[in-house]
Amino acid sequence: MNPLRQSLSFCFAPIFVFCTALGVGTGAFAADSKASKYYEDALVRFEKKDLEGAIIQLKNALQIDKNMLPVQVLLGRVLMKKGDVVAAEVALGEALRLGVNRAEVVTPLALSYVAQGKHKLIFDQQQFALAGLPAATQFQLLLVRASAYTDLGDIRNALRAIEEARSLDTKSAASWIAEVPIRIRANQVREAADAAERGVTMSPESSDGSYQKGSVLHMMGNLRSALTAYDRALKLDPENIEARVTRAGVYLDLDQLVDAKKDASEVQRLSPEEPRAAYLQALLAEKDGKPEEAKAALKEVVGLLDPVPLEFIRYRPQMLMLNGLAHFGLNEREKAKQYLEFFQRVQGNTPTSKLLAQLYLEEKNVDRAVEVLEIYLKALPGDGQAMTLLGSALMARGQHAKATQLMQKALQTKDAPEFHTVLGLSLLKSGQTGNAIAELEGALKRDPKQTQAATTLIGLYLRAGQPDKAVALGEILIRQQPGNANYFNLLGMARADAGNIAGSKAAFEQAIKLEDAFVTPKLNLARIEIASKSYDAAALRLAAILKTDEKNAEAMVEMAILSERRGQLTETQRWLEKATDLSGPKELRWGLSLSDFHLRNGRPGPALETIKKVSGKAPDDLNVLLAYARAQLANRDITGAKSSLSAATRVADFNARPQVDIAMLQIRAGNLTGANYSLDKALSGQPDYLPAQALMADVELSQGDPVKAEKRAKDIVAKYPKKAVGYSLLGDIAVAKGQSSAALEAYRKAHQTEPSTETLLRLSRSMGSQDGGKASIQLIDTWTKSHPKDIAAKRALADSYARVGNFKQAKTAYEELVKIAPDDSSALNNLANVLLQLKDPGSVQVAERSVAKNPNNANAIDTLGWALFQGGQVDRGLQLLRDARLRQPGNPEIRYHLAVALAQTGRKQEAKEELDGALKAGGNFESATEAKKLLQSIR
Repeated sequence: MNPLRQSLSFCFAPIFVFCTALGVGTGAFAADSKASKYYEDALVRFEKKDLEGAIIQLKNALQIDKNMLPVQVLLGRVLMKKGDVVAAEVALGEALRLGVNRAEVVTPLALSYVAQGKHKLIFDQQQFALAGLPAATQFQLLLVRASAYTDLGDIRNALRAIEEARSLDTKSAASWIAEVPIRIRANQVREAADAAERGVTMSPESSDGSYQKGSVLHMMGNLRSALTAYDRALKLDPENIEARVTRAGVYLDLDQLVDAKKDASEVQRLSPEEPRAAYLQALLAEKDGKPEEAKAALKEVVGLLDPVPLEFIRYRPQMLMLNGLAHFGLNEREKAKQYLEFFQRVQGNTPTSKLLAQLYLEEKNVDRAVEVLEIYLKALPGDGQAMTLLGSALMARGQHAKATQLMQKALQTKDAPEFHTVLGLSLLKSGQTGNAIAELEGALKRDPKQTQAATTLIGLYLRAGQPDKAVALGEILIRQQPGNANYFNLLGMARADAGNIAGSKAAFEQAIKLEDAFVTPKLNLARIEIASKSYDAAALRLAAILKTDEKNAEAMVEMAILSERRGQLTETQRWLEKATDLSGPKELRWGLSLSDFHLRNGRPGPALETIKKVSGKAPDDLNVLLAYARAQLANRDITGAKSSLSAATRVADFNARPQVDIAMLQIRAGNLTGANYSLDKALSGQPDYLPAQALMADVELSQGDPVKAEKRAKDIVAKYPKKAVGYSLLGDIAVAKGQSSAALEAYRKAHQTEPSTETLLRLSRSMGSQDGGKASIQLIDTWTKSHPKDIAAKRALADSYARVGNFKQAKTAYEELVKIAPDDSSALNNLANVLLQLKDPGSVQVAERSVAKNPNNANAIDTLGWALFQGGQVDRGLQLLRDARLRQPGNPEIRYHLAVALAQTGRKQEAKEELDGALKAGGNFESATEAKKLLQSIR
């Protein structure tokens, strides 16, 4: 059997899914105008298909600033086009690290994974989750998933992905075109033909559609019709490599060697490192009777494919087959078998089975040869894959229900205080906090020396917001054992919660005096120092702890808190990561802290990745479930968040405080029914728990039941007449009913009853429509004069001035706010925007401070870019606006600003695209009128 001559049509038949890089947006964050110019030149070169030149210019830009976000995005795009998928993955991953909006890079990144054979990762890694992506991006990513499923042999899920994509965009031909190779892989020729016909009908100008139609005809053996379809594909796009390669194969089968040579040469010109072009040359040389040229061409094939890691091509049947045939032709049987066996696993029941059987026969492996041939001929008869103990031991193993049953049974025989203690602990572990407290208090009443019950109760009292009870119990323990350092530490914690800082410090210092090696009170003193802004003292104390114990994770976390207070976010992350890396299999706190840190700093992806690892340690832990839900919400995975919160509700049982937290997250997830259920459980466990009552009234109002909400609010007012919450709820209900006068009166009563920032802001909002907002502004202004350090009120005052267009007063108010909150990036950003309105050149400096405080914030970057552009620094301003747009593509104001800069620099087509996107994203945004005018002027 001559391997070069067998199944020529099959060798080049397009029976596999090939993905091409889909377009992504571009932008840049540059601190240097020269770097910005390198980027812009690279973009022009890329558009002219000068890939090498573009790469050089992008690397020049990175030499100046390696953190230029748009450069990394464009570099990933260029490298994908060039076929350097590993380097593309690195660039796109760096863009994600720098804060690019995931939607901008997720599709090309997924394609780079598929090209490297890392198919399963696009289903496992959170960065490829569909949730939170725009519909168009979900559509693209689903097509990549379909391709990956096909490569993995999972045709069912591949077709399911196609259907899901189609449901997002019923008018796009792309899903029908993408379905064709999947059907071919499954030998569903009729369905493939139907899909191809639908694709071509919907998009007659699609080169890929005509190519896929030809591929079906090719598979059916209708070579002349296939040739016509390939001709059409190449007429629409002369650079369609797949169509040209397969057309060359058809020409070979039809013995039209001149045409085959033309196509083979053109493939080599378009893609010099294309192994199929070299294999075509080998076949042509053999047909011409030139064995040495054929051998040289086969060596070129293996020279191109052998260095490629097998993981990269293990799901690329055509490449596996090609290299197997080339090695066979070079008489390199073992290597040929290796590649053909891989090919057989991916693409069984093909004519190559015969060649593989021949190799098995040559090595006397007859049984294997028979097996391969029987499978092949069955498909193509015409020619051719489960723990247990008592009491505390049961609890230690997590069998809390059994422990509870055991202790209840024990108490039936003897009313011993120690039994009450163990029962209380088991109930606590089961989430029944109220019942646990009752049992532990009963144990202490029977025997005041039940110290485990006492120490547990101190913690429970502190968590329940009852520090006075905790202090009283701590003082009892001290009187019983005045030499116990641990009890002094507990007392210090209780006093701190009760607001007695001096007494708290005294207790901690006494604990250290009793036991100098006791680290916990030293950490607690450092916490007090951090809270009181004695940062240097805290740093010295923590450094001393770490000098003695360099692996003390608690000290590392306090170092992280200290670093964050000082604005040293890189150090904060480093300390938290170090603590997390050192944590044992049951330690959850540091991973939870790291996940929260990422969320606070606008990094939802890393937050979710972190909490996934923590969840692996304790998937049913309540704190883990709540953190998981928060991260899922930040990543817009609403379905996942609801699932996590449902599990959390079950774990929290009737514990009122966590159920309120769960309900608040359920509200964020848009699940009012779930919030109602959680609050109902909270109130079943603790009927008079005010936070649950108040939130339930909010939920009832949101569910469209103002009557029930109003009754609950009036009950709250009756029970708590000196608290503002009931009156505030009545105000909210009146607003919902459209009763503005009643709302104003209720909010005024709330503020009179319990003056606070919260009641002030509610009242000011209610007064906002009075006299053009003057009454509201006067109210807040009066408050801030008597509360000069109230940041929220200062912010509301500044915002109010800006809202009514009084930018001079807004400037003064924001400047006062920044004085008391110098690290507030949002305040700095707002001040910069006000200065822009006043045409004050100081806007650039203030915007730079805002970006320095929050370097990943798209709005801050946009303000700085806009200020620079308005100030004449066009290159740098343009790059910053590109950067902001990449981070927040759904923000129409940012896209408008970028469009203005693009239009002024002559990039009108790109400006049109941004304006179209801005107007589509939000037709009523602040600059919508200007955007429409600009779009008209550049059309």
